[in-house]
Amino acid sequence: MSTFVTRDGTEIYYKDWGSGKPVLFSHGWPLDGDMWEYQMEYLSSRGYRTIAFDRRGFGRSSQPWSGYDYDTFADDIARLIEHLDLRDVTLVGFSMGGGDVSRYIGRHGTPRVAGLVLLGAVTPIFGRSADFPQGVETAVFDGIKASLLKDRAQFIANFAAPFYGTNHGQTVSDGVLTQTLNIALMASLKGTLDCVTAFSETDFRADLAKVDVPTLVIHGDDDQIVPFETTGKLAAEQIPGAELKVYAGAPHGFAVTHAQQLNEDLLAFLQRGGIRA
Repeated sequence: MSTFVTRDGTEIYYKDWGSGKPVLFSHGWPLDGDMWEYQMEYLSSRGYRTIAFDRRGFGRSSQPWSGYDYDTFADDIARLIEHLDLRDVTLVGFSMGGGDVSRYIGRHGTPRVAGLVLLGAVTPIFGRSADFPQGVETAVFDGIKASLLKDRAQFIANFAAPFYGTNHGQTVSDGVLTQTLNIALMASLKGTLDCVTAFSETDFRADLAKVDVPTLVIHGDDDQIVPFETTGKLAAEQIPGAELKVYAGAPHGFAVTHAQQLNEDLLAFLQRGGIRA
């Protein structure tokens, strides 16, 4: 397997497909890099180099006891970019992965970055705080953590319905549901829990203020997990010149339910200017 070692000794798995301009994908919770296989195959078949990694504690990466915070996640991405010597890379982050790539820009700048894509992302803020009362209330995240500790497998199985919108009329195969559960259960329970704290409590507004590359924001308007009005809509407004695409009726997991539309929009973004001169 292809792996690299972070500065604190954590071994991170990644896949690296194709050749051409690089596109680096950061996955959502509680998934791993395999969520991107259809986007990676599509783009690599059209002349792009695609890279996806398993966040520390998830998938095939090692499971440290600590380090599940966005500064560390961003530094892990920086180490991967350095390890592969990626330049003019387009960063694509889904859900909590949108926070990873935004914090990477906040901490490391954009000398190596050509573009940014935020998909159903938790930016600029996901959870409620004193100066962001419209965020999701803390009790929701406390309930998620309690359910994970009681019966993680059943919680993830139940979580798939709002995630993919099958409770709102979307259709996904039994195979997708099985794959989702299998991927989620590969993760560290500690990492799974700590990531809930990280994505519910981290403020990315200062990171988005540093974004100075072409940016595409895509969000479903029926996202039951990360509400569009308080995340994607605001992120697109905060980043100068950001392009916003709203998928009508799309759930949080639109990388599956709207895979072809997403693939085409990613390709169009890359072709028309996700590359900085």
